Amino acid sequence: MTARTTTQAPARPALQIGPVGVGSPIVLAPMAGVTNPPFRKLCREAGLAGLPGDAAAAAPGLHAPAGLYVTEMITSRALVERTPETMRMITPDPDEPVRSVQLYGVDPATVGSAVRLLVTEDRADHVDLNFGCPVPKVTRRGGGAALPWKRDLFDAIVTEAVRAAGEVPVTVKMRMGIDDDHLTYLDAGRLAERAGVAAVALHARTAAQHYSGQARWETIARLKETVRGVPVLGNGDIWSAEDAQEMMRTTGCDGVVVGRGCQGRPWLFTDLVAAAHGSAARVTPGLAEVAAVVRRHAELMVEHFGDEDRGLREMRKHMSWYLKGYVVGGEARRQLALVSTLAELEERLAALDLDQPYPGEGAEGPRGRAGSPKDPHLPEGWLRSQDIDEELRASLSLAELSVSGG
Repeated sequence: MTARTTTQAPARPALQIGPVGVGSPIVLAPMAGVTNPPFRKLCREAGLAGLPGDAAAAAPGLHAPAGLYVTEMITSRALVERTPETMRMITPDPDEPVRSVQLYGVDPATVGSAVRLLVTEDRADHVDLNFGCPVPKVTRRGGGAALPWKRDLFDAIVTEAVRAAGEVPVTVKMRMGIDDDHLTYLDAGRLAERAGVAAVALHARTAAQHYSGQARWETIARLKETVRGVPVLGNGDIWSAEDAQEMMRTTGCDGVVVGRGCQGRPWLFTDLVAAAHGSAARVTPGLAEVAAVVRRHAELMVEHFGDEDRGLREMRKHMSWYLKGYVVGGEARRQLALVSTLAELEERLAALDLDQPYPGEGAEGPRGRAGSPKDPHLPEGWLRSQDIDEELRASLSLAELSVSGG
């Protein structure tokens, strides 16, 4: 499943994240339960297939020719405590040229300790800080998309992370704010740039929007006008290579961060990278090719988790994404979402009509459930002030203990 291109590689990286040269301005967004090493490997390999000529060797040093592929969100507290699952989550694929780890935290000291661990033990080449997660278990503790509202806390966390990272670049991913009455992205962008981050990324929705409605790309343009000293990346509603190119054209952003659009479509990165290098090549897999990717994904999952049952359970969420647009039938979809062994998966895939060609628009566009706007869950009194009082500050280290995911 490859795309052939003839355009020559650019003489210099398309995007510079501190000392890291990113040859294609494409970033795989961290997604909980999705962007583990097996899925990142599939996406990264697909991206490499979209490169022209010998672009993979186009630059010396830390160089990510086909973009950056970031881990799931890692909880800083769990990393500092070295929980076994967290250590598994940050273990990279040996072939990853640049190891990108995303951290979540609400306590500056704990975040700093987590970054210091990654750097001193040579476990990351790039650290991203999560200030965009809208899920209640994170925001109700003042984390994710809720945190930039507390300007001094945001500033302290980013400043401490940059200090602890030393030469390793730190980036920030955030949302527009909590809701339309509590927008934070411009202030946060200024603070992050002043603190010394290497780039900022904006998901052009508020926490209240969750994943509903349309991303407001015009806010990415406003952030780009405000933050002039470091790259600005855009995120939200990128379902195709054409969407990525349009976002960059209309907002002036320096690169794109792709999340839900690649669920069940790791080959989207072939399209994205090819388009970034001026090629119109696109991947249009028939069902037999999709089934082959599903098999490989499952095998990688079993290898990663060291447990066939767990590997297949973790695969189940991907099935409906992979099969979107193909004529499969409700019962077959249901059975594929219940597989527990590789042999069972192979049997059920073989029973499909694998001669089906690419279904076009039916296999493209939004993935999963966008849901509806939601009132953000916040700590008591969180919106009364943008400053943080001593009682709340004292509770922050305890708040991290209740957030899993690493």
